[in-house]
Amino acid sequence: MTRIRKLVTVVEEILSDGGRETRRPVRKVAAVAVLENPFAGRFVEDLGPLIDAGEELGALLAKRATEALGAAAESYGKAAVVGEAGEYEHAAALLHPKLGAPLRAAVGGGKAIIPSAKKLGGPGTAIDVPLHFKDAAFVRTHYDAMEVRVHDAPRANEIVLAIAVTAGGRPHPRVGGLTKDEARKEDGLR
Repeated sequence: MTRIRKLVTVVEEILSDGGRETRRPVRKVAAVAVLENPFAGRFVEDLGPLIDAGEELGALLAKRATEALGAAAESYGKAAVVGEAGEYEHAAALLHPKLGAPLRAAVGGGKAIIPSAKKLGGPGTAIDVPLHFKDAAFVRTHYDAMEVRVHDAPRANEIVLAIAVTAGGRPHPRVGGLTKDEARKEDGLR
């Protein structure tokens, strides 16, 4: 596995929004790893080591996030910030080929695509981890995001990798559209 400098877990609990208390707290958790980028500062054709690290880190972070959530996960998302000596494709290698399987296993399924975001930045760069319902992407009540930042990362030769999960949708959804209870949850879309 790639060398990890630090692990961070962020737990957010929304108790009220818009001047109204929530029916139940909306809990969001992000599990974050700050890791060394083995390809920083050079172009490498074969990103296999980062692809494999995505699977290992996906398992580690998904376990940490779901344990900290303390409830069944309803929404999920993933994101990465690559330090300035790296490139976007390094984030893609971590996020896309193999990270999804361990995340889906940790949340007990997940038929919908796992939304993702990636960017380049320096220490303290924030990224919004996109979120949506894990079994049907068009469940509008769960369209959301969780901002993640690590004050001292990524350094030029690092990558910040984040997985976020939630125990529900937005606090007071009322813009219409498909709800979790209406979703068929068959094809990952509706």
